[in-house]
Amino acid sequence: MKTRISTILKSIPADVLLFLGACCFWGFSTSVGDAIFNNFLNESFQMSNFKRSFLEVPRELPGLSVVFVSALFFFLCSRRLAALAMLFSAIGTLLLALTPPVYLTMLIWLFLLSMGQHIMLPLSSSIGMELARSGHTGKRLGQFNSAKNFAAISGSALVFLGFRYLHFSFSSTFIIASIGFLIASALLLKMKKQPSQNTSSNLKIYKEYNLYYLLSILYGARKQIFLTFAPWVLVTIFKKPTTTVATLMTIGGAVGIFFQPFIGWCIDRFGEKLVLASEAVVLIVICIGYGTAKDLFSSDIAFFITAVCFIVDGLLMSVGMARATWLKKIALHPSHVTPTLQMAVSLDHVFSISGAVFCGMIWKIWGYQYVFLFAALIAVINFFSALRIKTSIKERTEETKVVTAVTR
Repeated sequence: MKTRISTILKSIPADVLLFLGACCFWGFSTSVGDAIFNNFLNESFQMSNFKRSFLEVPRELPGLSVVFVSALFFFLCSRRLAALAMLFSAIGTLLLALTPPVYLTMLIWLFLLSMGQHIMLPLSSSIGMELARSGHTGKRLGQFNSAKNFAAISGSALVFLGFRYLHFSFSSTFIIASIGFLIASALLLKMKKQPSQNTSSNLKIYKEYNLYYLLSILYGARKQIFLTFAPWVLVTIFKKPTTTVATLMTIGGAVGIFFQPFIGWCIDRFGEKLVLASEAVVLIVICIGYGTAKDLFSSDIAFFITAVCFIVDGLLMSVGMARATWLKKIALHPSHVTPTLQMAVSLDHVFSISGAVFCGMIWKIWGYQYVFLFAALIAVINFFSALRIKTSIKERTEETKVVTAVTR
């Protein structure tokens, strides 16, 4: 058995193994931080619902600046920039652990942590696609995301066991997350250096990718509602502790080990249009579940429905790989892929930041239910947008003609 495993590992390119390891430690540390973050805020700063939503401005502002920061480091290839991103996250997380819980200071360290995470998001897709064989891009991204999910299970499980049995504190947990980010940075640094980025593409918006930008913006708005308000509902509406959020994340991570490769296979087999349109339909159901469960059912049943929505919603985040693989298919030049992924992250954060504040106001005025009804509306728009996806040469030519005519 050991000989067989050794033979298999030797047959895998070193860069694939290094990136696989980096994804694992990135997923582990992200899961550890996410599992405790909302409870950390609630217990350390006693935030109101609106103040919690407003916190997303400094937290998500790095996403808005991704394209500019990436352009600033134009002399670094994507792999070296990813290593720097993980170093940013490691330092920011460590400072959260070592400094007193002062609100303004926390915002600075959160900004640094978030900067690293947001820079890494588009790079993980572009590096993953670089390491894929032709025709198997979805499969390869699914494998990397599956490994990341597997590591995320260990992260959320560690939080559960640590807080229940080992007397973990928020500080000690942040230190553990920081170490994971640092190891991910070291592994990325060991990968073979590639040519540096094409500076002429860094700050361009290409009209040929307008639909891709739109899909990314809709994803950003939907993602922010999930990341900000879904766990906040669990913590403040259902009064659930850190261990409950960690347990749900562990369950989602366990299912994701199999779900991620399945999504990758679906992308390669059925195409991005069907995958993204199906995601939008499921999201509509999830948002209705989030928004109505508490009013329609008993407390226990309502929590169960909300927990299921939380898990499925987290799993659907992986469908984002379909947008990346579609971009690679329609890219006018390979050098456009990474800068366009980075530009999309910045564009979607224009709307996700404003959306977080807007939804915070909705929560304060009408209640959290209407936040998720608004999210359902976004999912409907996302569905009809996904139906416009074209990938064949004939379809792409016709789409380009339409886009050119509209923009003139």
